[in-house]
Amino acid sequence: MRSSHRSASVSAWWIRWALALVVSLGSLSTGVAQPTAPPDEETEAQSRALGRASDAVVGVRAIAVDNAVSSDTLGPARQGSGVVIGGDDLVLTIGYLILEADQVQLVLDDGRVLPARVVAYDQATGFGLVQSLAPLHLEPVPLGEAGRLNVDDPLMVVSGGEEGGISLARLVSHRDFAAYWEYHVEGALFTAPARTDHSGAALFNARGELLGVGALFVHDALGSEGPRVPGNMFVPIDLLKPILDELRSRGTTAQSHRAWIGVNCIELGGSLRVVRVNTDSPAERAGVRPGDRIVRIDGNEVNELSALWKQLWQGGQAERVVTLEIRRGDEAKQLRMQTVDRTSTFKRAEGI
Repeated sequence: MRSSHRSASVSAWWIRWALALVVSLGSLSTGVAQPTAPPDEETEAQSRALGRASDAVVGVRAIAVDNAVSSDTLGPARQGSGVVIGGDDLVLTIGYLILEADQVQLVLDDGRVLPARVVAYDQATGFGLVQSLAPLHLEPVPLGEAGRLNVDDPLMVVSGGEEGGISLARLVSHRDFAAYWEYHVEGALFTAPARTDHSGAALFNARGELLGVGALFVHDALGSEGPRVPGNMFVPIDLLKPILDELRSRGTTAQSHRAWIGVNCIELGGSLRVVRVNTDSPAERAGVRPGDRIVRIDGNEVNELSALWKQLWQGGQAERVVTLEIRRGDEAKQLRMQTVDRTSTFKRAEGI
């Protein structure tokens, strides 16, 4: 594991060891024999790249504003990781850590704790950006291409802060992911073995390129049709590249402004079952209850979470009237509700 106060020599030793394992694991996954001792020049270059990647990961602490909506599920104090991606001390993290944040701090390996400001939060992808208010003196990492990954590719996961650590992982699945809350991400990366310090952790390839940012612990990293294998879900870095400039200039993205009704649903027996209704949400005001089965939205049949969320977001303006057809026991109901723009329900984070 990576110690937040490790010496340079220990770090170099760990990176060399990790590199050797990455190379050997790569030969096992491809079936192609790899040299047991790569050329010194190549080894040194990869060691430097992985060392830079490790050093660029920092701890992230955040305190939410008073009465933050997100505190009900995330708590007022959040802790995770972030990774430096810009020469202006710009740090990429997972957005829920800094959602409605009033105070943000970055925790470095050398023991420094530096104040930071929230730059952006993207509701659609889940990415968040913060910027240190004091020089980090850390080299930013290059952004890789998650779309070029293959299942079983060996990877490195790095978390930051006092308990930060490094471990090796494999890509076990690369697929779209729909969550029980109103969230969907394309091309999500699923890795194993699982880590509990996944929030904002950085996922790197052997070249030290950033491939994803940690979002979730999952029980089914292989998907619903495979055996239950615990792992982590990472939001792929490919989703950041088209929106990075917009995030930096606007603090959010156009795709973040989309309809929200306030339900948590699961797929059960080929149908969508409501398990929770948010307080004072459009769904609650319209009369949706836990246990209801959602059959159609605006006349379109839905039996998967991805279909429900996409239809909700693609059906028109963020604030509009939608109709849910539900079944409650043997009774069918049509419930009309006025959606809201989810971004408008959060308290404005300081700095955005």
